[in-house]
Amino acid sequence: MSETRPAKTNRLTPLPTARGEVSGALVDVLVREPGGATPPVGRSLREADPYGEDLQLALYMCYELHYQSFSGVDDGWEWDPDLLRVRQALERRFLDALRSDATTHDDPDAALAGLLVEPADGAGVSHYLRDEGELWQLREYIAHRSLYQLKEADPHVWVIPRLRGRAKAAMAAVEYDEFGAGRGERVHAELFADLMTDLALDPTYNHYLDATSARMLTVVNMMSLLGLHRALRGALVGHFATVEITSSPASDRLAQALRRLGAGEAAVFFYTEHVEADAVHEQVVRHGVIDELLKREPGLAADVAFGVDASVLLEDRLAEELLGAWREGRSSLRVPL
Repeated sequence: MSETRPAKTNRLTPLPTARGEVSGALVDVLVREPGGATPPVGRSLREADPYGEDLQLALYMCYELHYQSFSGVDDGWEWDPDLLRVRQALERRFLDALRSDATTHDDPDAALAGLLVEPADGAGVSHYLRDEGELWQLREYIAHRSLYQLKEADPHVWVIPRLRGRAKAAMAAVEYDEFGAGRGERVHAELFADLMTDLALDPTYNHYLDATSARMLTVVNMMSLLGLHRALRGALVGHFATVEITSSPASDRLAQALRRLGAGEAAVFFYTEHVEADAVHEQVVRHGVIDELLKREPGLAADVAFGVDASVLLEDRLAEELLGAWREGRSSLRVPL
């Protein structure tokens, strides 16, 4: 690893570089004070690919106003009614596409069944990195995932006030672990920043936003979309269950990849921490959250299944893009490291 490692920082990153008319109009507006003209995106938005670079970056910027935001952006934009109408239109395009393309099951147990058994001939990103990946590919993967991992648990917290009884308690217990069980240095986002530093990557929040593709943005945008809308609480629980079920075995493979490629203990620790913790979390989410939620609200079963299906679809598409690039010997990032 490099001897020069960037320190952790809380500085805000600037607005990203636009990727089309919709995101360009949004960038132009967000540098002004709220209350001005609505971004002129009507026709461009209607014609934009719901999974494309332009729409997904615009949606990411809208959502980021609810997290850390960007440098030079007035806090008043978070709840500006004109901007919220634009965000709503972006969300409808994205959600409609997801419901059309991802909906496979209407029963959560059926949706989760395929995730509970590890395939003998797995061929995903973590398998590739464990068995044959190179260090530059591993570093690219971590740069991609930083958009997710540095806000990993944040959107899931939004579901807690929408749950009751044992489901609320179980969800809060899992999130307590995600946030370090009361220890700031053990917050999982902080542990991921340590991993990035160990791999000589910049751990600044959103540092790699310009470098990551729309397929990574869809993964992060989906969890923000599900988290921000009470009506999608069932889908968020399905998404969260998918994350916890798939995390433990994938984390074990990634820890092996890091060791094979000579990463330091800080990098390895992030994934070894998740192997045991997420194996426990899986059981808590499935039985304590999903089962209890559906006892109170059985009508949400199809939404929970949709959350699982949509998560699998978007992660599979991201894996296809990364592996396709790496097997051709080229960078998977828009801006190579």
